[in-house]
Amino acid sequence: MELAEARAGGEDHDADFQASALLAVQGLTIRFGGVTALQDVSFNVARGAICGLIGPNGAGKTTLFNCISRLYDPDAGSIAFDGRPLLRCSRHELASLGIARTFQNVALFSTMSVRENVCVGAHAVARGGFLVNALAMPQAKREEKRIAERADALIEEFGLEAVADRPAGALPFGVRKRVELARALAKQPKLLLLDEPAGGLNHSEVDGLADEIRAIRDRRGVAVLLVEHHMNLVMRVSDQVVALDFGRVIANGRPDEVRRHPEVMRAYLGSAN
Repeated sequence: MELAEARAGGEDHDADFQASALLAVQGLTIRFGGVTALQDVSFNVARGAICGLIGPNGAGKTTLFNCISRLYDPDAGSIAFDGRPLLRCSRHELASLGIARTFQNVALFSTMSVRENVCVGAHAVARGGFLVNALAMPQAKREEKRIAERADALIEEFGLEAVADRPAGALPFGVRKRVELARALAKQPKLLLLDEPAGGLNHSEVDGLADEIRAIRDRRGVAVLLVEHHMNLVMRVSDQVVALDFGRVIANGRPDEVRRHPEVMRAYLGSAN
């Protein structure tokens, strides 16, 4: 069953759901030369929902993420975020709109401390401007204090106090993943894009990550769009799962529905049986 059908039950209700969705992807298509990476992709992510995006290698998951992140311009279709046409926005506007992203390959400033890395995230949505900061006006000092307090709160929340002043590049991979997550949340996003957050983590770290993703949503009400190959993680944390194969949406609904969908089973197992 499609998620829209499950929630709606009629075209009018479906239209209302799309209008109220935090993220609405409609008819997205993008080609690279003769290869169609995404073909007529449509789905919605509700406010405060966790949506898992799954599919075999080459299904188009990262391409879709890059379209939402404004790294790619699609050939057709639309993306609306919080009721605003996202494709009209520049990538540097995403933080102020309320979108934050982590990356499969951790993208921290390796020579900067953990605290400095988290502060970078908060600076992305800082108030004031160049002149205010250049002249060290009182407003700038107050903003720096707010940024430091936000960073310290996130460092405590993610259990990073012991490494707060160490260079991020010298830390174990799993710890760096937590630092990147804290930095993304320092932007106070409405939508958090997680690009394979379980990659490189051991079993206990994956279990902890699942609990953390749920807790992040519950504490902040932030919606999460999650690209992940770790199926147990996706099915455990997601309210909604969208499955892609060869650039097309083959299933969209609750995790238990998508898990049993014949096309999803065929894409992963080579058989619908």
